[in-house]
Amino acid sequence: MTGHAGRHDRDASGEGRPDPATETFVAHRNLLFTVAYEMLGSAADAEDVLQETWLRWAGVDLGTVRDRRAYLVRITTRQALGRMRALSRRKESYVGPWLPEPLLTTPDVAEDVELADSVSMAVLLVLETLAPTERAVFVLREVFGLAHDEIADAVDKTPAAVRQIAHRARAHVAARRPRGAVSPAESRAALSAFRRAVETGDLQGLLDILAPDVVALGDGGGVRRALPRPVVGADKVARLLTAGAARLAGRAAFEPVQVNGHPALLMRLDGEVDSVVAVRIDDGLVSGLYTVRNPEKLTRVRRETAMTR
Repeated sequence: MTGHAGRHDRDASGEGRPDPATETFVAHRNLLFTVAYEMLGSAADAEDVLQETWLRWAGVDLGTVRDRRAYLVRITTRQALGRMRALSRRKESYVGPWLPEPLLTTPDVAEDVELADSVSMAVLLVLETLAPTERAVFVLREVFGLAHDEIADAVDKTPAAVRQIAHRARAHVAARRPRGAVSPAESRAALSAFRRAVETGDLQGLLDILAPDVVALGDGGGVRRALPRPVVGADKVARLLTAGAARLAGRAAFEPVQVNGHPALLMRLDGEVDSVVAVRIDDGLVSGLYTVRNPEKLTRVRRETAMTR
């Protein structure tokens, strides 16, 4: 937490302890980060939103606040909505495909199946197709279980309008999210096949698990070499990986990790962190292969990020 340490009251014994505003903020910090990250897909922007939330929260008269958690979520949502508009302008000039910022997550994120699902790379990409207010409403309702009237306060709509937006957003996401439950074992098997293909050039194991219409996306942000546009189709993706395997021979090392609550691979090139590889699985086959190489998006794969709802 930056910029808001150091506010302490003295208790009767003279010991310093955080004042009530700081104590409340710290208690809900992981929740607020998760709300902002699910709305933005960017940890760096989520941290900025938390900083702005703290600055506003520090000036609030707590005596007037009935529900501190709801109040903090409301401030965070409003700040994130403002940030989404700026982020969408940045994405318009972004070089190549834009992927969410991967987070190395703690084991409890994977254990909360609904939370892990909502922060998966696959679902975050689906949320990218929602308008800002739709995304805020979907996240607050479906992931965090807020009531329609609480959400209405956060997004400046009536409860009736929020109910309509929630219904529309739910249908939109349901039509585009991965089909069928995916076990961690399925994800690990798919990533093992990918790893074998890159390490040995053995494509058959990979072809066996690629969906015919698989889409490969690479995010280098114009800083690192990556796919300039989506590659679609099992044969094209397989050929792409063959070429990659030849180029990386003997230089790539893979580490299985938990990213956004799901199995993923951290790839090091000549000992340096190079990229994160995640998959989307539909009906047991890999339908999405996501590789993040932009160094600015790899700062959160060296240490775990706590998330909660």
